[in-house]
Amino acid sequence: MERSLLSKRFLAFSEECKGKCRLYELLSIQISNDRELLQLSSYAPMNQPIPNLLFAAVHYLLLKGKVHELKDFYKSIVAFPKNADHCFPYFKRFCTQYRHEIISLLRQKLVQTNEVSRCVYLYPIFCNIYEKMNKPLALIELGTSAGLQLLWDQYRYSYGTETVYGNQSSNVHLRADIKGKKRPFLLMNSPPIFSRIGIDLHVNDLNVQEDYLWLQALIWPSETKRRQLFIRAAKIVRQDPPHLVEGDGIDLLDSIVEEVDERAIPCVFHTHVANQFTPQMQQKLLADIDQIGKKKDIFHLYNNLPDHKLRLDAYIEGEKSAKIVGETEAHGKWFTWYL
Repeated sequence: MERSLLSKRFLAFSEECKGKCRLYELLSIQISNDRELLQLSSYAPMNQPIPNLLFAAVHYLLLKGKVHELKDFYKSIVAFPKNADHCFPYFKRFCTQYRHEIISLLRQKLVQTNEVSRCVYLYPIFCNIYEKMNKPLALIELGTSAGLQLLWDQYRYSYGTETVYGNQSSNVHLRADIKGKKRPFLLMNSPPIFSRIGIDLHVNDLNVQEDYLWLQALIWPSETKRRQLFIRAAKIVRQDPPHLVEGDGIDLLDSIVEEVDERAIPCVFHTHVANQFTPQMQQKLLADIDQIGKKKDIFHLYNNLPDHKLRLDAYIEGEKSAKIVGETEAHGKWFTWYL
């Protein structure tokens, strides 16, 4: 990728980090003007969110225990991090010292942020589907990473009040604000799940320390609550891991849906994954689900197709209805509800 395009990606990422992670905001601005670090970043695949991948690679090496003063700027590693304003020289020296290891990670790893808090808007949608169909759900997640979102029924939820929904005894308590006047229908207890399967080009096994650390490294250093929720949710997944399949979810989808028991309703879902698909892959996925929907009742929940809005396509008795569910904050802090 041309240096100018890489520079724009880092500048755009700096805007995304504003108010959330000052460390990454400042580093992104400085990297956008640094020839050597842009050249290092060019080893990442074009279809990946390159700034996320570079920062995760560095974070991963620090979490693994690399000895370097850079760690003193990371809240995920030290209790009282140094001022982010002074980090860049240390960051650049670290990248120079561990250049070969960083390149290896950029080439081998993927941005697979398994953001458990996104389940706050999955829960009301699946409540809605169950209320409509009165059938247990057969969950099929594309880009599942380690499967944390596949276990959304094992968490509990609050939406700005004292009322708690979902798995009442869960150690993972997810909270979100619902913006606007509309409120979703919510079941007190999680809808029944008939089966669950996750598909990913590279499945992360949370019982493997390398995979566990990589997913931690994708969480921004300043996001303490996100990290704590990940650790708690990972414990649930480790105790009862869902069925995860490594492969191309678009290619495998038809055969997997075909195997869903008639007593269940197939629910295909993916969040913040389709932005990594090529336009051809996006079109194929939508076309394939259209074809499946002519033969079988199915729901498709997704965002980043064609925009950031959360959408739900329902195919009932061969008829399709396409609705915008709402808009969501990237890490699940809030969402709007249109249904």
